[in-house]
Amino acid sequence: MSYPKRTAALASAAALAGSAVLLAAPAAHADVVDVNYRCQTPIGVKSAVSPIDVKGVRSGGGYKITMSWQKGVSSSPVELGKGAMTPSATIRLGGADSGTLAVSGPANAAAIPANTPIKISDLSGTYTPRKTGKVTFTAATLTIKALGTTTTCAPTNSPKPSLTLDVTAAGGSSSGGSSSGGQLPQTGPADSAVALGTLGGTVLLAGAAGALWLTRRGQTAARR
Repeated sequence: MSYPKRTAALASAAALAGSAVLLAAPAAHADVVDVNYRCQTPIGVKSAVSPIDVKGVRSGGGYKITMSWQKGVSSSPVELGKGAMTPSATIRLGGADSGTLAVSGPANAAAIPANTPIKISDLSGTYTPRKTGKVTFTAATLTIKALGTTTTCAPTNSPKPSLTLDVTAAGGSSSGGSSSGGQLPQTGPADSAVALGTLGGTVLLAGAAGALWLTRRGQTAARR
């Protein structure tokens, strides 16, 4: 094989290797999960079911975790004026980590009519990995404070995780593997994809450099 052809072949092989690395990048696993809540309110026990969505976006050395309710939960026998209701919640950690993550959000931006399911605003908090591996995020307790009262809602159906992330603790290394469900935008795995893309580019450059070295070596031998 001539040296120019060998150079092209090596460069092509390096480019394919870089593409293979990108395709192998792990994805974040996210699912919308139905959560059956049992709410202890000032006027008795109420039940509600809401699909819960949890997303993770890389932020500095951790992740911004956002929890969203797709349906309202509980209700009030009287109207709740603008700013009268403040929600917060906990998310249970599992897999490589344990414990809970506290998330909170703004008060209601508009009045909530009496006897109407209370729509919870998106709640968020920052998760900093303490261990390396797959970490799951599962809806736990929801707390609603309004008009001097507190309503606590707990899941009764042992919901499955809404989000799984591959994370790396400070000074650690990722365990790799895939996570669950839908999106890759700007979660930890997306950052991994960027890093792996850089690795692919490094492989390409290394292949091209090797090909140039072989070419120059051949030309030097020919001159001799």
